[in-house]
Amino acid sequence: MPTSYDVLIIGSGQAGNPLAVSFAKAGRQVVLVEENFFGGSCINYGCTPTKALLASAERAHQIRTADKYGIEAPEPKVDFAAVMDRKNKIVEKMREGTHENLTEKQPNITVLHGHASFTGPHSVQVVLDNGQKQDLDAELIFINTGTHAAAPDIEGLDEVSYLTPTQMLNASELPEHLIILGGSYIGLEFGQIFRRLGSEVTIIESNDNVLSREDDDVCDAMQELLAAEGIEFVLGAKARRVSQNEEGVLTLTVDTEEGERRLRGTHLLVATGRQPNTNKLGLDKAGVEMDEKGYVKVNDDLLTNVPGVYALGDVHGGPQFTHISYDDYRVVRDAILHNKRRSAKKRPLPYVVFTEPQLGRVGLSEKQAQEDKIEYRVASMPVSTIGRARETGHTAGFIKVLVDAQNHIIGTAVLSEQGGEIMTMLQLAMAGDLTCSELQNMVIAHPTWAEALNNLFTKLVDPDKVER
Repeated sequence: MPTSYDVLIIGSGQAGNPLAVSFAKAGRQVVLVEENFFGGSCINYGCTPTKALLASAERAHQIRTADKYGIEAPEPKVDFAAVMDRKNKIVEKMREGTHENLTEKQPNITVLHGHASFTGPHSVQVVLDNGQKQDLDAELIFINTGTHAAAPDIEGLDEVSYLTPTQMLNASELPEHLIILGGSYIGLEFGQIFRRLGSEVTIIESNDNVLSREDDDVCDAMQELLAAEGIEFVLGAKARRVSQNEEGVLTLTVDTEEGERRLRGTHLLVATGRQPNTNKLGLDKAGVEMDEKGYVKVNDDLLTNVPGVYALGDVHGGPQFTHISYDDYRVVRDAILHNKRRSAKKRPLPYVVFTEPQLGRVGLSEKQAQEDKIEYRVASMPVSTIGRARETGHTAGFIKVLVDAQNHIIGTAVLSEQGGEIMTMLQLAMAGDLTCSELQNMVIAHPTWAEALNNLFTKLVDPDKVER
């Protein structure tokens, strides 16, 4: 006979973990099944390790550019093993904290380590690490299994030693020349990390711009900034074939408008997309519907077509960010435990590209506003006009805000030092329905990055006002 629980959660991600705790505190008996590491992709393969590496890369860059601040310093010597060890210790500590919170602090949670697959609409079989099988059933089941790197269809790719982003985070050596296939935020972050740590870096993108979903001015500025650090870009290029010689050198053949190019490097990182971890879940036995790419279909409540079965986080498609996954947890927690419904498909979707400078984005881009035929005006300013930027030397980038006819903010792109923090201030203004006039006249402490809001909207609000 199967063991029955009130709640069964498959996957220990940024939605599944807090949901397990909330149900346990509400007196429900919860079982959580994890096949890999506790904490999901954010702690183990995403935010935590990449931002730890970014911090090391930033220190190396600061030393390398110290002469611009009147400080003499030798060329930094990067101990790659120590850099990776620091990252690993941070990840391990957070992973252990997650496991401890689930297993030692919540008596109503049972944690199983193994692979779960459906045997019916509300039944699951878990193959434990020791090979034993355990049958479970529950009224409520939550799928929080995330995604993994997708491999593009390129001749010879399965015959060479290429790296996924996850494997790149566990690299044993600093690449001499890293070729990155994919110019999305993942490719750009890895590109800057390894360029600053000392690698030659070439980024190949099939579109004409990096970050192809952004406005052209954002794409061009980001590329220009990274190219100034020595990153080579090959845009509008379709990867056709890859090979590797006896010395381990990789040759990637790409087709461009100018013709065929052959790029050689010591390491190849493939960062061209993700695909859901659903192919081994037995969703067909539960009757759970998926789309053509394998993502679980959900409604506004994150409920699948099977009553009582939900999908949370990246596995249901859409923007794949930790904060969206965490908000999925809040949506289902509030609906089930507090009878407060909120649509998971009608919410602000902020995100940050953690290059330096950062790109903070929320709301509509100009491209989206034009596609939706929404009238807007643009308030923009170069970061170099901000006092704090001049004082710190972080003058690269610009701030752009879209404003509607009533002077309300409908979108922003902040390419700036502390770009994510500045974007969040504008997001708060959007949530509070503040107008750009109110922000422009707000008394903001000097000299802060936030002071940019005083001048950003000047030309829209008061054309005669003198900028500071």
